[in-house]
Amino acid sequence: MITVLLVDDHPVVRSGLRALLAGEPSLEVVGAAATAEEALELVATLNPDVVLSDLRLGEGIDGVTLTETLRRGAERPAVLILTTYDNDNDIVRAVMAGAAGYLLKDAEPGVIVHGIHDAAGGRLVLSPELERRVTDRMTHGVLQLSDRELEVLKLVADGRANKGIARALFISEATVKTHLVHIYGKLHTDSRTSAVAAARTHGLIP
Repeated sequence: MITVLLVDDHPVVRSGLRALLAGEPSLEVVGAAATAEEALELVATLNPDVVLSDLRLGEGIDGVTLTETLRRGAERPAVLILTTYDNDNDIVRAVMAGAAGYLLKDAEPGVIVHGIHDAAGGRLVLSPELERRVTDRMTHGVLQLSDRELEVLKLVADGRANKGIARALFISEATVKTHLVHIYGKLHTDSRTSAVAAARTHGLIP
């Protein structure tokens, strides 16, 4: 019997997953948590074999930090990320944090069940396509923007012109342009629109 702890900030999702797994005789859902902090407390008392966790968990710590914390702890359950966020940086961050795998919420129920079994057995749970993307992203490195660059890019995404960005961040327009040049270089883009699109693809901005 494989014991599973569910972690998702949406109660409907938790209920749906519990109902899905209830029909599997080889799996037992021993608990459910709405936050990573609650999950850490439950793991300490329930000691599940697998933690099935969303990537984004509201205002608290996210699924990647939860994974890192659990993998450093005494219980060390396998952590399987189940999320709607399909971007390379999030996938790589999760795998590098020690996650057993990464599945999308639109996966077939059988794929999720099989993934839990694989995670419990110490096997990597990634589709061939995601595995290729993880390998490629790890080869080229995880994209990183500085905090200021992210602030500038978020304002660009909101439709602000350079003057408005400068006013909002209390910097000069020349400094805004310098940040944009650095952003374009890091994202391998050449325009505001393509930079915003690339940043969203890689999970750098919402």
